Amino acid sequence: MTSQPHWDAIYRSKAPDQLSWYQPHLAASLRLIEAGAPERDTAIIDVGGGEATLVDDLLARGYRDLTVLDISPEALEVAKRRLGDAAERVTWRVADITRDALPARRYGFWHDRAVFHFLVTPEQRAAYVRQLRNSLTPGGQLVIATFGPEGPTRCSGLDVVRYDADTLAAQLGPDFELVSHQLETHHTPNGKPQSFLYAHFRRSAEG
Repeated sequence: MTSQPHWDAIYRSKAPDQLSWYQPHLAASLRLIEAGAPERDTAIIDVGGGEATLVDDLLARGYRDLTVLDISPEALEVAKRRLGDAAERVTWRVADITRDALPARRYGFWHDRAVFHFLVTPEQRAAYVRQLRNSLTPGGQLVIATFGPEGPTRCSGLDVVRYDADTLAAQLGPDFELVSHQLETHHTPNGKPQSFLYAHFRRSAEG
């Protein structure tokens, strides 16, 4: 990761649908969340949610306990304005996920599309996993989407780390069981293909 000003500048420089990671609807994420958390009162956190429409679609599907975290207040303000009055039904956190004081054992489902691959040092990744272990309930589930083995090596002016399912599972540790994984080819707004890995994990009940 890098500083909040870096990400604020990224979000100020382009409209939401011009950002390289933009999708009008995060179909793969929605499918995995609905399969893993069918109960609409499941506490869900979207890490690095930014301007993404995932929160809109989860609200439309009846989910009632949603948190969106992002390092950029600029991005979250875009999402709030888009939602209008419905934004009051969401908890918004401006924070660096590796440093935030997240509540313990709060979330039943953790979603991250395109944050983890920006954590290029072992210390950053260890801090992320500590947050995950602190805040995800035992038996809780998570979806992490990163650049896949054939994905880019840089994004938004920053180096990234690419993963396959095994290397991502190794980062999380033995308390997290890999439920499923898939590769998706995402096309950026200018048509460039990017390989994304979507990995669905379940935390052990004793974790």
